[in-house]
Amino acid sequence: MRVAVLSSGGKDSAAAWWWAMCKGWDVTHLVTVRITGGDSWMFQVPGTHLVEHQAKLAGIEWIQVDSSGEQETEIDDLERALSTLKIDGIVSGALRSDYQKSRIERMAERLDIKSWTPLWHQKSQFHMKGLIENGFQVFITGVSSEGLGKEWIGRTLDASSLQELEELSQKYRFNVDGEGGEYETLVTGGPHFAGRLELVGTVDWDGRRGTFEIEQVHSIA
Repeated sequence: MRVAVLSSGGKDSAAAWWWAMCKGWDVTHLVTVRITGGDSWMFQVPGTHLVEHQAKLAGIEWIQVDSSGEQETEIDDLERALSTLKIDGIVSGALRSDYQKSRIERMAERLDIKSWTPLWHQKSQFHMKGLIENGFQVFITGVSSEGLGKEWIGRTLDASSLQELEELSQKYRFNVDGEGGEYETLVTGGPHFAGRLELVGTVDWDGRRGTFEIEQVHSIA
């Protein structure tokens, strides 16, 4: 089975990528939609260019698809790119967005390929603990939720910090898996590629939300 993985570089697409590898499938491409406008209905906006570094560590071809992010055209932009690939299906890390999942499935039908969403409706705690237990290095690149302060930006999750995150999510009533946009992530290491990424940058914090502004990326074998 030859598949492409729709990847933003974050934890969910990394888990979906690993799932496809565990199935014994040939992951031939990582496909990233880069939003050139201000926002997107379907795709993560910040930090997606870093998927290129992940692809190099894995020895997989990376394809960047530019899109303005307009609701009626962003799935068309992705469809045109996938139509040029010799693949049997597309794997994505959708968790609970019916909008995203249904549009990807309809696109796959038009392309006569399969669509897999292996994380669909996975319990939040199960998903997050699975990432840590399987050795994924989940780096927090941005926060935008009450309860998540400046100290969380640039932090890599481990068992201890995940427990802290779970407690905060219960207290402040946000999604521990970040599905509501409470925080953004980049996976800097894990079982799905050889080596890891080291990020150098600074924290940009406005008192309520912030991001890790990446200045350098080093690939370490």
